[in-house]
Amino acid sequence: MEPPGAAEPAGKRPEDEPGQGVVTAFGRQLKLFRTRAGLGRPEFGKLVGYAAQSIASFEQGRRIPPPRFIDRADEVLDAGGVLKALKDEVARAQYPAFFRDMARLEAEAVELHVYDTHVINGLLQTEEYARAVFRMRRPLLDEDTIEHRVSARLGRQAIFSRRRLPTLSFVIEESVLTRPIGGREGMRGQLEQLLLHGQRRNVEIQVMPNEREEHSGLAGPFTLMETAKGRRIAYVEVQKDSRLYTDRETVREMEAQYGILRAQALTPRESLTFFEKLLGER
Repeated sequence: MEPPGAAEPAGKRPEDEPGQGVVTAFGRQLKLFRTRAGLGRPEFGKLVGYAAQSIASFEQGRRIPPPRFIDRADEVLDAGGVLKALKDEVARAQYPAFFRDMARLEAEAVELHVYDTHVINGLLQTEEYARAVFRMRRPLLDEDTIEHRVSARLGRQAIFSRRRLPTLSFVIEESVLTRPIGGREGMRGQLEQLLLHGQRRNVEIQVMPNEREEHSGLAGPFTLMETAKGRRIAYVEVQKDSRLYTDRETVREMEAQYGILRAQALTPRESLTFFEKLLGER
């Protein structure tokens, strides 16, 4: 039995950055199978639907291959499932180590409830906004890593088109919405996307106004999840550290906190009107 407040830390893995660990191993295997088949990169690229430059990036571990490429490459190269066997680990490697367990749980969640204080949540971000966020990271990320992270972040948004739609809710601080990350035009596109997401039947977005005198979320951002098996989990992230809380007492406390936050924030309908007002001012 876990003690109160017990958390599951996201462990360090050797492939913390693209180009290391399992990504490099996959690239080497891919090159071995391609050369064994007597195929040059351009010829192989035509068979799998990718440019020779992309094949080189996959083989050198500079770019993380998508699942559909891995499946097709395994078939074309007659790899006997060797490449497919690495698919799940390669998919995990597209995220920084501290977020990998969360990404897996998020993709399987039937309910997801998020409170954000600094930036728009990754599930709601436009490509332009996401790229701007990663470009501002310190220490600086290299261009390949930025593109990997943007691609991975946008890939998480498949949650909105899942066959069994999850229940999603977001509470966002007003200050996040008025901070023009990536420029004012880019922020306009981000606000338009929030307006569109907020009109989905399974999504509710609420704004926490700056003028509120009562605020239950001063301890910082967090995410609450429920899995298909009824497991309730809380996720907290700061800098490069993250925690998954699974003990019922801690999760219940954070659920109560989120409930109060929602009551203190603008309603979903009021929040959509707030987005429209911000767009009218830009």
